[in-house]
Amino acid sequence: MSDVSRPSPAPARTAAVIPAAGRGVRLGPGAPKALRALNGTPMLIHAVRALAASRAVSLVVVVAPPDGAGEVKSLLDAHALPERTDFLVVPGGATRQESVKLGLDALPPDYDIVLVHDAARPLVPVDTVDAVIEAVREGAPAVVPALPLADTVKEVEPAATPGDPEPVVATPQRARLRAVQTPQGFDRATLIRAHETVTDQVTDDAGMVEQLGLTVVVVPGHEEAFKVTRPLDLVLAEAVLARRRANDGF
Repeated sequence: MSDVSRPSPAPARTAAVIPAAGRGVRLGPGAPKALRALNGTPMLIHAVRALAASRAVSLVVVVAPPDGAGEVKSLLDAHALPERTDFLVVPGGATRQESVKLGLDALPPDYDIVLVHDAARPLVPVDTVDAVIEAVREGAPAVVPALPLADTVKEVEPAATPGDPEPVVATPQRARLRAVQTPQGFDRATLIRAHETVTDQVTDDAGMVEQLGLTVVVVPGHEEAFKVTRPLDLVLAEAVLARRRANDGF
């Protein structure tokens, strides 16, 4: 029996994919949502910095609008980003699903964990990012951060005409419901298989993994990881940044 100790395996390397090819129509006309300014800095830059703040993330892939990869690359070059993290910009597709797949295709082979993060969630705390990564490292094929719901939820029969009254058909148990956030974390091989085999349009990548019959687990999300979708969300995001500057010198 050899008494030569074997080196422990290196920790799995983590990359983040940020699809940023959407137009963000609910924020109104103008620049794509990811490029809207938040405290004078594009939301996309805030989101990239939020993912790169995790010491476990060594590569961030930004999936740009199909005709805007050069603009996004210039944007990243113009802002201070952590030097220990690599950054890559690739053109996206017509849908979010296509864009995530293009981001996956651009990953070097030596990354085992992949995060997928909404560019419209620019303020996610690093502790949330790290919690998702740790859960994947511990063996979960897919992990989502999520929050309990504050409001009672009703399932309704949608009205044929927007604005018309809608009959309630059920009231789900609120204690069993969660509002899902990002970054969502995945074993790389699992996420690739999901994108290769699931053809239905889904609202998040974890939903694709669910369709493979695999278990998706939830870790605690954070109230500051909200999605900036409407003008009021921009006001709230500015307030969060102002509070961070006052408390932490951020």
